[in-house]
Amino acid sequence: MILYSKWVTLALALVLLSSITLTRLVLVIGFIPLVSSKDKLKMGKGENSTTNSRIRKELTWEEVRKNNGVKGSDKWIVINGEVYDVTKWSKKHPGGSKVISHYAGQDATEPFEAFHAKPDFVGKFMKAIHIGQMSPDEYQQKEIVQDLRVLKETAVKMGLFKPSYFFYFCIIGHILAMEVAAFFIQYYYGFSLKTFVLSVALMTIAQVQGGWAQHDFGHLSVFKSSRLNHLLHFFTMSVMKGASSKWWNHLHYQHHAKPNIIGKDPDVRQEALFVLGETMPVKVAKSGTSTMPYNHQAKYFPFLGPPLLFPVYFQFMLFRYIWTRREWTDLFCVTVFYARFALTYGPTVGILRAFMLYETTRILESIWFTWVAQSNHLPMDIEEDTEKPWVELQLAATCNIEKSAFNDWFTGHLNFQIEHHIFPTMPRHHLHRIAPYVKSLCEKHGIKYTVKTMSDGFLDILKSLHKSGDIWFEAYYGHLTEEQDN
Repeated sequence: MILYSKWVTLALALVLLSSITLTRLVLVIGFIPLVSSKDKLKMGKGENSTTNSRIRKELTWEEVRKNNGVKGSDKWIVINGEVYDVTKWSKKHPGGSKVISHYAGQDATEPFEAFHAKPDFVGKFMKAIHIGQMSPDEYQQKEIVQDLRVLKETAVKMGLFKPSYFFYFCIIGHILAMEVAAFFIQYYYGFSLKTFVLSVALMTIAQVQGGWAQHDFGHLSVFKSSRLNHLLHFFTMSVMKGASSKWWNHLHYQHHAKPNIIGKDPDVRQEALFVLGETMPVKVAKSGTSTMPYNHQAKYFPFLGPPLLFPVYFQFMLFRYIWTRREWTDLFCVTVFYARFALTYGPTVGILRAFMLYETTRILESIWFTWVAQSNHLPMDIEEDTEKPWVELQLAATCNIEKSAFNDWFTGHLNFQIEHHIFPTMPRHHLHRIAPYVKSLCEKHGIKYTVKTMSDGFLDILKSLHKSGDIWFEAYYGHLTEEQDN
């Protein structure tokens, strides 16, 4: 009877898991965030903020830069010498309004081609917002822009934008295997210190690897169909991680558009706890809004940064985004994720122990993710927007970690962060193949190409924080001394 009861409980748990998963997949199909045919039709019919009377044949950089979205001005962008008014369209932009707005008043040719797998197809729907072209005397693309375009054509011919479906099948398969194994350990062997540690280890691996997988789908680098990529992105973020794909898109696309740029990359808006780079510490010190002893930030970072990013900061920002944007579908899916976890583990180990399993997993996942992600960016340049060309912009803000089988798996192939930032839609398992070509491009144009060991990458995070903290200390107390003297 006991054995029978145990099998019944297990069957009910698995049925519940399967039914919820299927339900959410159905919901995904109905609420996937894509450019609808209706939106395309509106663009084609000329729904934009520019009337025909304002259309001009030639425009100057002076005119374009005035329309940078600042102080209520319009938002104009330049793509291959053509000027577009995205003032109203930015609100409908699938990648989020801020991504395209960050290039208002600037040349957006390279990010446009980098983010869109089919730029020619997208360009067909931009005629309605086209307002003119740049004067030939003022618009000349740099040699590095042409070289990058040739490199991308080479990568296409090499098949580097074609994914291996077997690779991604193995990725998703080993994630699901970890999730199932974690549950069966608790179910068959009960809750103890050993089973707790083993289950948490398996769940942490599943969550982190799930994070790398959703990153691939989010960048539309797995399937030719954007809809299918969005579908799997929603599935991995909602079913597997209890988060929002729209929230991720909102933040992550901004990061890629302007990495490490103050005021544009949300990943460096950390003044509440940390000051980063060399410019931000001085600005914060002189603003008089310092809230932390930043000169000690290298010491408190390991305790306040990595462990609390996911379970505290991201959780708050996730629900804040859902509530302020009224993303009720995402709210429902996140709620179902927690219900699924509670109903799966609650009857097996109890609600309190299930909570311990979940929170410990989130903390370890957060530590893993933060050290990996910050090793590629935090020690690099963090500065104001100077409108650098795409390759220069990405290389100033990113570095690589040495290749090895373990490093590839541990970082989700984001040890090739440089190549990923230059070609964000390239499947991650091909990034190492394009790396030598990118390095040659950088050597030709005198751009520093940085590769580190993983240990050096982690250590440089602390060194960078220590340096930034010292800059803040000197600027802050020097500023106070000047005020006292006056």
